[in-house]
Amino acid sequence: MKRFQILLLGSLVLFLAACGEDIETNMSEDVADFEFTTQDNEALSSDDLDGEWWVADFVFTNCTTVCLTMTPNMSRLQSSLEEEGIDAQLVSFSVDPDYDTPEVLKEYADEYDADLSNWSFLTGYDFETIKEFSITSFRSMVAEPPSDSDQVTHGTSFFLINPEGEVIKQYDGLDVNVVDLIVEDLQAVI
Repeated sequence: MKRFQILLLGSLVLFLAACGEDIETNMSEDVADFEFTTQDNEALSSDDLDGEWWVADFVFTNCTTVCLTMTPNMSRLQSSLEEEGIDAQLVSFSVDPDYDTPEVLKEYADEYDADLSNWSFLTGYDFETIKEFSITSFRSMVAEPPSDSDQVTHGTSFFLINPEGEVIKQYDGLDVNVVDLIVEDLQAVI
């Protein structure tokens, strides 16, 4: 009987130790070093995010399709993180840097009531740079618009990046339920 109790107690300790410390990951990619320009015309670099948990996406301000769902979902995520007291950064990379100047991004952020203390909108690079960055660091495709359009083709995922600068999880940025999942994952690791 005593041996059973010890075994049960040991199993319980191991179970509790495992709970809340790990999340199921589906990626393992290092984010390339970067230094881009924020909506406030200031520099934000990968070094600035060292030691931080952050969530990234790729959008553009004159998007007429998927961004109209993604950005409100990111806004909901920001509100949920604040409500839960979770300290994480949000970073939205523009895939249309020629159009999305800091001023345009600032106006876009205002449209979505973004709290810019932990949500940055980035530009200040050329299209080829963001295309390569998105593909190599996030395995997320970006393609130039067709000749008769101004709509850039890009992935619709949200990405969770750990404090070491590694993308560890990809989520469907078009699914409103992803907000709760990201919050749960961050609660488990922070």
